[in-house]
Amino acid sequence: MRKLPIYLDNQATTPVAPEVFDTMVPWMRDHYGNPHSSHILGRQAAAAVEVAREQVAALLPAAGRVLFTGSATEAINLAFGTVQKMRQQGRDQIIVLDSEHAAVRDTALWYQRQGFELVLQPVDSDGLVSLEALEAAIGPRTALVGSMLVNNEIGVIQPVEAIAALADQSGALMLCDAVQGFGRLDISGHVDMIALSGHKIYGPKAIGALWVRDGVELPALIHGGGQEQGIRSGTLSPALCVGLGKAAALCAERMDADHAHIANLAVKARSLFSDWTINGARDQRYAGNLNIRRDGLDVGRLMSDVRGVAFSAGSACASGSGRPSHVLAALGLDAKQIKSSIRLGFGRYNSLEEVEQAACLINDAAEKQLR
Repeated sequence: MRKLPIYLDNQATTPVAPEVFDTMVPWMRDHYGNPHSSHILGRQAAAAVEVAREQVAALLPAAGRVLFTGSATEAINLAFGTVQKMRQQGRDQIIVLDSEHAAVRDTALWYQRQGFELVLQPVDSDGLVSLEALEAAIGPRTALVGSMLVNNEIGVIQPVEAIAALADQSGALMLCDAVQGFGRLDISGHVDMIALSGHKIYGPKAIGALWVRDGVELPALIHGGGQEQGIRSGTLSPALCVGLGKAAALCAERMDADHAHIANLAVKARSLFSDWTINGARDQRYAGNLNIRRDGLDVGRLMSDVRGVAFSAGSACASGSGRPSHVLAALGLDAKQIKSSIRLGFGRYNSLEEVEQAACLINDAAEKQLR
């Protein structure tokens, strides 16, 4: 059997937890009822979906509701729909951080083409937004402010609670892309909408959710049968919902243990890559994300030379687009520095031995290339 590479790309996706897989199997094999049917099989499936909804909600603020979606990207698009009604009230401006994931940034750019004013709020060389500059940018025309909790490429943690407070005092809504932080970090109760994804927390792909604060009105994004609270039509998958719910419950149970384990991996990795420069803030970041660079390195060649480690040259979501990382560009890095950067993502199922082996392989290949 071919040996799998050491997996250090946990920002792109995570392996499905064994407990999650075991929870999902009966809902794919035995319990096939439609959760929107009124007979006993349907009611059983609907009950399982609601348990999963409660498990997800347990990691989110209390004063809101959870809507299941097909992905975090869909959840973000659903959240953006709130700006349509706000434009009727004279609010036609959208502000998102320049370092946002493409799911937020490109959606905001689409709304710009529909006539909204878009502000791509700059970040500093550490990847952090200036609250003073953001406060000056938010005004009476601002409909929506978007900020990630944890940046997917560089791991920087934004001051989301303070950002939400600035949006609120101006009457704007605040959308938090919490895909990389959900299940790992506490999430501010002052935001208005929170997007999350199953496959980033050791759950299945093709399932996400949007948390919406009570009182925030969402227009329907997908029209049809009115399933999922009349907002998101289409038959829910009980298997995917229970998988996300179980993954969330495991995160709640293991949060402290996961945090300590990943912190240990990060400390070891930093010591092994001491000759590399960290991209983004050194301290205000999620420990499981290490984005580093070595000047003069060709990362494309490095990834080809190091087949024994699965790591990233940037965001997996944009790796096939041919576009350089807009996140690293937002930090002020030039094209050569961007092309010399890699991202290592540590997760629940990585070991110290794997980190040591991966560092040895990557460093050896880098040294050979730079001679």
